[in-house]
Amino acid sequence: MMLRATTSILTVVTSLAAGCAFAQQAAPAAQAYPVKPIRMVVPFAPAGVADMLGRTVGQKLGDAWGQQVVVENRGGAGGTIGLEHAAKAAPDGYTLAVGNLGTLAINVTLFPRLPYDPVKSFAPITLVAGTPLLLVAHPSLPAKSVKQLIALARANPGQINCASAGTGGPTHLACEIFKTMTNIDIVHVPYKGNVPALTALASGETHIMFTNLLTPAPFIKTGRLRGIAVTSSKRQPAMPDIPTVAEAGVPGFEVSGWYGVLAPAGTPREIVTRLNAEIVRIMRLPDVQQLFVRQGIEIFTSTPERFGAHIRSEIAKWSKVVKSAGATVD
Repeated sequence: MMLRATTSILTVVTSLAAGCAFAQQAAPAAQAYPVKPIRMVVPFAPAGVADMLGRTVGQKLGDAWGQQVVVENRGGAGGTIGLEHAAKAAPDGYTLAVGNLGTLAINVTLFPRLPYDPVKSFAPITLVAGTPLLLVAHPSLPAKSVKQLIALARANPGQINCASAGTGGPTHLACEIFKTMTNIDIVHVPYKGNVPALTALASGETHIMFTNLLTPAPFIKTGRLRGIAVTSSKRQPAMPDIPTVAEAGVPGFEVSGWYGVLAPAGTPREIVTRLNAEIVRIMRLPDVQQLFVRQGIEIFTSTPERFGAHIRSEIAKWSKVVKSAGATVD
């Protein structure tokens, strides 16, 4: 009896020791993170909003953790090339990516075959910012407000055209939502980028456009374009005198681009949690907030769970818009 009892006690002690040893081996990876440079994939060319966000977050992360964060611009195919690359990276916390409305929501319906799944291929970390649009018009158009623009379009169906930075992007789909919510007939005219579209608008080739907040500022100052309304839910600090589309005559209208940071699916929960806490702290820093507000960018953050839910809801929302507009990319 005594021998059997001793053997049982030894078995329990051995099992407990083994369990503790396993737990001690599993924890160090997250506790020590990061122990080498981190790569931040930006799926667009340098100088855009995604690039600025990636570099700002990367620099602040590097300063806080003592490890370099290398920004890697991998543009092309509406951001799908860069995000595919990030999705296939090792899920160890050393590859992060900046995703946005286009790459994580619109492209699901826009592209016949997306090389990644926005929901299944990534571990969401946090939303970081939003980018409202500005409705601008050429001064030759006799409409100085949203209500006047709607009335003019209804009186002249098919005679007013709306420029965009390209088919299927936010600047195009904002126009489609505006058409649907106001029941007007305006013609979409796509260009290869925001600058060519704005240049065409300023020269009088087109009549209106939804564009980034601050890009048309020089044209507005010189009188070559007129700011009509912003697409956010509230007025923007960068241009407080310009009303929202909703308050100017289209209740419920809100269109805003958004950006967030992700890691490949399978990244350890402890690392995702640590990244979330640090990036949220960074986005709340006064110097970071001042930098982005000056650029007409809204800052907002979230938990990983809320970011994941946001992606799923945005896919459903924009799928309807893309299908209604008949937009595709071959």
